[in-house]
Amino acid sequence: MKKVALVTGGSRGIGFGISKKLAQEGFDLAINGVRDESRVSEVIGELRETGAGVVYCQGDVSIPAERDNVIGKVKKEFGRLNLLVNNAGVAPLKRLDAIELTEESYDRVMRINLKGPFFLTQAVAQFMIEQKEADNSFSGTIINIGSISATVVSPNRADYCISKAGFAMHSKVWAVWLAPYDIPVYEVRPGVIRTDMTSAVTGKYDKLIEEGLSIQKRWGTPDDVAISVLSLAKGHFPFSSGEVFMVDGGLTICRL
Repeated sequence: MKKVALVTGGSRGIGFGISKKLAQEGFDLAINGVRDESRVSEVIGELRETGAGVVYCQGDVSIPAERDNVIGKVKKEFGRLNLLVNNAGVAPLKRLDAIELTEESYDRVMRINLKGPFFLTQAVAQFMIEQKEADNSFSGTIINIGSISATVVSPNRADYCISKAGFAMHSKVWAVWLAPYDIPVYEVRPGVIRTDMTSAVTGKYDKLIEEGLSIQKRWGTPDDVAISVLSLAKGHFPFSSGEVFMVDGGLTICRL
C-alpha cells in the first residue's frame, strides 16, 4: 500500500516541486491550497500522470472549519496519512519597514504562516497517533518548510521573519511531543529560491548572488528543496528528529 502525503501549498512553487518529487517516488498525494480546484486542474493532472493517486483539498488551514474539511477529505479519500509537509505560507502584501508595519499585515502573516500550520499539525498528530496505536508498523513523518528568515533579518519584512522564527520553534515542539510515538519532525530551511514569490525581486537577488550572497553562486530551485524533503520522507535520517536541514547554498555560513 502506498504512503499518503498531505502537502499544503502543494500546487505551486516549492510545494509543487515537493509534490512532484513525492509522486514520482511512489507517494499518493493530498494537495492543499486556497485556489478553486478549477484553477489547479492542470497541475493535478500533471501529478496524476506519474501514477499517483491525487486529491485536491481546498481550504485555508488557518480557518478551523476549513482545516477540518481538509483533514476530513484526506480520511475519506485515503483512510490514512503518513506524511505532512507544512509548506504553505505567504509574504507580506507590502514590504514595509518595521517602524511602519501594520497590525493588519502582522496578523495576516502570523495567522497563515504560524497559527494555521500549528493547529493543522495538532490535528494530523492526533490522526497519526491513532494509526500508530492501531498498527505498530505505521510510519509517520512531519516536515516543515521554514526559511532562512528565521535567523536572517529583513527589516522590511519583520512580520514574515518573526513568523518563520516562531515556525522554527513549532518544529522543535512537535519533535519533542511526538518522539514517544516514533514520529519524527524536521525543518527544511530554504534560502533564496526561484519561485513566483521571489519573482518581484529577481534583479535584486541576481546582483546579490553574483556578489557572493551565498557560496554557491546560483538561485536555489524548488527541486533542491524537494530532494531534501524526499530524503527525510523516505526515512534516511532516522536519528535526527527536530533537526534543521539547510538548503541555502551556504548563504548562512558566517564568513570573514
